[in-house]
Amino acid sequence: MGRLAAALAFALFAVVVPATAQTFPSKPITMIVPFPAGGGSDILARIVAERMKASLGQPVIIENVGGAGGTIGTGRVARAAPDGYTVGFGQWSSHVGSGALYPLQFDLLRDLTPVARLTEARLWIIGRPDLPAKNLRELIAWLKANPGKATGGTVGAGSGVQLCFIDFQNSTGTKFNLVPYRGAAPIMQDLLAGQIDLSCPEAGQTLSLYRAGKIRAFAVMGQKRWFAAPEVPTTEEAGAPGLHMTFWYGLWAPAGVPKDIIARLNAAVVDTFADPAVRARLTEQGHEIPSRDQLKPEALGKHHKSEIDKWWPIIKAAGIKL
Repeated sequence: MGRLAAALAFALFAVVVPATAQTFPSKPITMIVPFPAGGGSDILARIVAERMKASLGQPVIIENVGGAGGTIGTGRVARAAPDGYTVGFGQWSSHVGSGALYPLQFDLLRDLTPVARLTEARLWIIGRPDLPAKNLRELIAWLKANPGKATGGTVGAGSGVQLCFIDFQNSTGTKFNLVPYRGAAPIMQDLLAGQIDLSCPEAGQTLSLYRAGKIRAFAVMGQKRWFAAPEVPTTEEAGAPGLHMTFWYGLWAPAGVPKDIIARLNAAVVDTFADPAVRARLTEQGHEIPSRDQLKPEALGKHHKSEIDKWWPIIKAAGIKL
């Protein structure tokens, strides 16, 4: 009888556990966005969250928790209950750059569970249209001939824009002044006014200015051309081989969330990106959606670690301070 009772108990456990997992989610999910409302990250998060609701059958509520380069909101995710009802949106600055600059009370790799890699936004090197250089090779030559004279606008310490320029200078042997700004808008105001020479923003944010001829695009960072401006060469083609950087986004949960719940959340993201209406909205903003294989949690985890391994030494070697 003892063996029979044990067998029945095991069978009951095997039936009950999957049934419980299948009920997820039974209440709204909170998606923490570690940046203020209204910015590019917030807009993308809301597009994804709204469509995930249709797949999950529960609302996905955005909570903006900005501050300290995204580390406050990300820390909230790391400390949340590992039940799948709190997930964290993030991107290169909050999940790579911040870790090399801020004294974190959590580990970006060990204390977070990857859910899905989201979109990529291309960076490109742009300048005022009256610069004497007409292409990237000419720009590199001009910068070398005028060391320390040019200016490049960046957004804060450890930002993607700043690291784009630091990597560019290291790769090309050029030297110019980096001017910090509070945001992308004032950078573009000064660039259009001729107060600074260069910047390296998300390409989608400045595409309309490029099409209007108000800025010059020298090269797209990376190995492949950008679909929204295919005539602009890559850094690989234009004279700076090996200079690759994309501004990518992802979704994480606290460490310890059961694998079946992570799979449920991941399936909702995959379903979201299969929606033609969502794809059209993201394409309008210049975002690129990864392939199906790259949407897997394992793909995000691998990419996240490789980006930390690449950029933390560069940030520390550059002596970047808050």
